[in-house]
Amino acid sequence: MWLPCYKSGLHYIQSMCRRRSAGAFFESRSHVSLFSLSAALGARTCQALRYRKHGEPPEVVKLEQVDLPTVGEHDVLVKILAAPINPSDINMIQGTYAILPDLPAVGGNEGVGQIMEIGSKVKSLKLGDWILPKDAGLGTWRTEAVVAEDAVISLAKDIPLLCAATLGVNPCTAWRMLSDFEELKPGDSVIQNAANSGVGQAVIQIAASRGIKTINVIRDRPEFTQLSDRLKAIGATHVIREEELRRPEMKELFKTCQKPKLALNGVGGKSATELLRHLQYGGSMVTYGGMAKQPVIVPVSALIFKDVKVKGFWITQWKKNHSNDVRAFRTMLDELCGLIRKGKLTAPVCAELGLQDYRKALNAALQPFTSAKQVLIM
Repeated sequence: MWLPCYKSGLHYIQSMCRRRSAGAFFESRSHVSLFSLSAALGARTCQALRYRKHGEPPEVVKLEQVDLPTVGEHDVLVKILAAPINPSDINMIQGTYAILPDLPAVGGNEGVGQIMEIGSKVKSLKLGDWILPKDAGLGTWRTEAVVAEDAVISLAKDIPLLCAATLGVNPCTAWRMLSDFEELKPGDSVIQNAANSGVGQAVIQIAASRGIKTINVIRDRPEFTQLSDRLKAIGATHVIREEELRRPEMKELFKTCQKPKLALNGVGGKSATELLRHLQYGGSMVTYGGMAKQPVIVPVSALIFKDVKVKGFWITQWKKNHSNDVRAFRTMLDELCGLIRKGKLTAPVCAELGLQDYRKALNAALQPFTSAKQVLIM
């Protein structure tokens, strides 16, 4: 897990550190440092967005100065470069998520950082590497952190920063759902709601790269046409309003597109039920979110006469299940980075804000019909 954090950079280290210890500048017996001064410093601090009780994020999250422990022999010092605000982050602060860290806690489950110091027994990471957290609940809304070597995984540095910062949750979720539940081939189709979400946009692009058609369902809104055009520009085959799922016009759509083998549900409620109605015989609906905060209702006829499979997916659980199989995570990241390099997978539309603008970012993330993912740039 992440340990308490500090603010890095040579200028900041000189101005913010509380005491300086004697020793070599580039190396000590316990760790080596990217900064000439880092290894010679004693107690240090960082800036972090921390909450001491559960509640609405703009009300309970505060920007604080937090002490950072020394770098142990199996630890690394990470400068956080960028970290997004995801729905799971909001739920965690509200106290409604499946896993909750002990309080006080630093917000954020995703982000990209750079290795600035390494402990003497660290083998899998080197100075300057970009890294992603391996698990959720680590607290990425901070300027720096000391973290155990086995809590992070290295990442290629030749992809855009925003792609890296938003890679560990939504694209991984999309990749696994398209890979693990149905054997999808070029020409097959997938139907999904929440198509404009981070997961939805990743599903569209990954599916397109595999020759898989997507039927993308979004809520009606004043800017529907603009949003539909944007989703089609990244590879969406069809974009429809939720209300259209219940209309006879769907029959026309399926004249040019096969009935889907796979339905991806990030909403729940009636929207999920309608996805089920359009699955082909023996298809699967995978639920990964519940933005409507309503239960998934499965018609008896879908189970009896269509033999549909209803399953759930949580990327955090997948990572835990594969915690001893680094190759599975590495293979997935390598394939996703390959798509990014080819221009076949891009980051969602992002709004970049500094850490000091966290309240603005949190308020924006809470708004309905949010079109941009809020990303904190450190």
